[in-house]
Amino acid sequence: MKVAIIGAGNLGLSIAKGLLSTNDGISSIYLTKRDITQIKALESYGNVTVTKDNTEALKNSDIIIFAVQPVHFEGLLENLKGHFTQRHILISTITGFSIDRIEKVIGKDNYIIRSMPNTAISVGQSMTCICGNEKGQEKIELARTIFNRMGHSMVIPEGQMQAATVICASGIAFWMRLIRATTQGAIQLGFDAKEAQELAMHTCNGAAQLLIASGNHPEEEIDRVTTPRGCTIQGLNEMEHQGLSSSLIQGIVASYEKINQIKRE
Repeated sequence: MKVAIIGAGNLGLSIAKGLLSTNDGISSIYLTKRDITQIKALESYGNVTVTKDNTEALKNSDIIIFAVQPVHFEGLLENLKGHFTQRHILISTITGFSIDRIEKVIGKDNYIIRSMPNTAISVGQSMTCICGNEKGQEKIELARTIFNRMGHSMVIPEGQMQAATVICASGIAFWMRLIRATTQGAIQLGFDAKEAQELAMHTCNGAAQLLIASGNHPEEEIDRVTTPRGCTIQGLNEMEHQGLSSSLIQGIVASYEKINQIKRE
């Protein structure tokens, strides 16, 4: 596969690092950015070309992943639309930019796929949601194959992409804050900061892996570690008294309301 990532900012670089870490079937990767100074070193991989020229990247690639700011995306499509061919598969990671808007610029007769990965893609652990236009459905499994190399993917209706952005992309920040809070608690109990974070990170990872491997509901795993009058249920009940679940749900809903507001604007 010949891949171009148009817009090698934070997310674009994360995707590039994810692809480079697997490097399975990737013959070339083009990375574009207006200022290439900070990403030039990636050319040391050998199959990576760094350039400011989006057209060059497009002409030398089959799969085009767009990771630019939403405000720049429409103009970028206008500039490139004369260079798209039947071989190109277009994958957008642009928040709030619908397939319909893309089709209005470049036409419906293109393979168009929307994706919402998160920054964990750089370590091969992204939860990526995917949808496509009518023609893009023909390539949806190829898109899943690409993103499954860098984590896990799910095909969803486009109408759920805003919600997926909150749960999966913003969700990284939500989980980071929970890990930080656990770290702070561990420090208060006597661990130094480095030990505390290590305990919090690996316990969080273990909890997720338990659910992934078992397919169990979280409460089933909670029941395994709670005993009558024990310390675990005491802690859980105090967290719920203080509004842990409620505040998390309210935060998710607030984030969703904000992303819909941005879309309207």
